[in-house]
Amino acid sequence: MSELVFFSGTMDCGKSTLALQIGHNRSARGLRGVIFTRDDRAGEGKLSSRLGLVTDAVEAVGGMDVYAYVVDVITRGGRVDYVIVDEAQFLLHEQIDQLARIVDDLDLDVYAFGITTDFRTRLFPGSQRLIELADRIEALQVEALCWCGARATHNARTVDGVMVVEGAQVVVGDVSDVDRPDGEVGYEVLCRRHHRRRATAATANVGALSPDVLPVPPA
Repeated sequence: MSELVFFSGTMDCGKSTLALQIGHNRSARGLRGVIFTRDDRAGEGKLSSRLGLVTDAVEAVGGMDVYAYVVDVITRGGRVDYVIVDEAQFLLHEQIDQLARIVDDLDLDVYAFGITTDFRTRLFPGSQRLIELADRIEALQVEALCWCGARATHNARTVDGVMVVEGAQVVVGDVSDVDRPDGEVGYEVLCRRHHRRRATAATANVGALSPDVLPVPPA
């Protein structure tokens, strides 16, 4: 039976790479799919990985009915054997419901890839709905690492290297945005301990040079 599968994890755990691999494997066997994405780092209508791989995709903008889009492709004589959705955390609740309908009514597999929680450790709306509806949830096997070497479990947003815990939920670090805070926006994966302490790689390096953090006072 067809399934709605949610592949989840932190940044840097290979979600987009796996999405591209699944698409490649099925394409090599003569299957055809529809690929959706939202706010990819490579720009609108692109699915890309940090390894430099990229392919064209359909931008699932707010208000788009993804179920109706797939039905329209089929109605026009197109072939659809599966659906891939990257950056699924950015989709709306109703769009996740539409993905479930693609599985149930059209009998197609849907593979959704996304980050579970935001920089405040709160569930993204799309990820929350996927957890509620998915037939299967898969944790990505490639472990992202915190700067300390521990397994990274949390995503952090930084502004000029300093971790922030307030602001709009969605701010893409490499594009201009009206909601973007002043300063250079970046993202980093951290273990829970260092996320709680707001200790990024940059601030940890600064702290390592400070005598205030030494276990004993210098002679």
